[in-house]
Amino acid sequence: MGLLTCDEVIGQDLTELFNYLTTGYTPKRNYRKILPSPKMLKRALLSKIQREIEKHLADNSGLIQFKTNALEDADIIHALYEASQAGVHVDLIVRDTCQLRPGIPGISDNISVISIVGRFLEHNRIYYFRNGGDEEYYIGSADAMKRNLEHRVEVMVPVESSILQSELRALLDIHLADQRNAWDMQSDGNYVQRKPSDETVIGSQEILVQRAEARQKEARRLKKRKPQVIGRRNIRQDSQ
Repeated sequence: MGLLTCDEVIGQDLTELFNYLTTGYTPKRNYRKILPSPKMLKRALLSKIQREIEKHLADNSGLIQFKTNALEDADIIHALYEASQAGVHVDLIVRDTCQLRPGIPGISDNISVISIVGRFLEHNRIYYFRNGGDEEYYIGSADAMKRNLEHRVEVMVPVESSILQSELRALLDIHLADQRNAWDMQSDGNYVQRKPSDETVIGSQEILVQRAEARQKEARRLKKRKPQVIGRRNIRQDSQ
């Protein structure tokens, strides 16, 4: 999962980051949109979790959703426990290692953890905060692990386009609703696989494959219909 953008602020942020990585020196790194580690990312995630708690206490709408490969940073885990105890709903899609335990009375009642195990290796990262309706989506390279947040150069970038946000929303919702390939973590750390009520139900990965195939088919259809302009004549492309 990546982002192609002509956003000038993101471009300037990345220029500063790469100048620092290649020269070891930048007079002032003033990142305005990207969240790089090890200097900013962890602090930013903790701040956004705390902000979600405050927003929830004001309007009862708190929602945090992470899709990541691993979750084991103690500070992030404690912050998510605090959010749960404040009433914030937390959905975690964690394919591999997860040291947080959901569903513990009084501690993590409002947290759910699922792992998607299917044909493809789930390895992309999405960090979502409802933020009182001013929703924030981030994608990037960093797992919620101490090594990623404190000892490596990683970058999270905001996805601000409403069209792209809707794609990320669809992806998160499809995974969370998976009844075929999802495993629910229990409060003791064990996992229980979901069982679909209808054997024809397919998993989230297959749904995303079908969506990609449908987009590709539509793109081919539109390409065939697009006229070629030769001189003053419009000639439609041959179907071959």
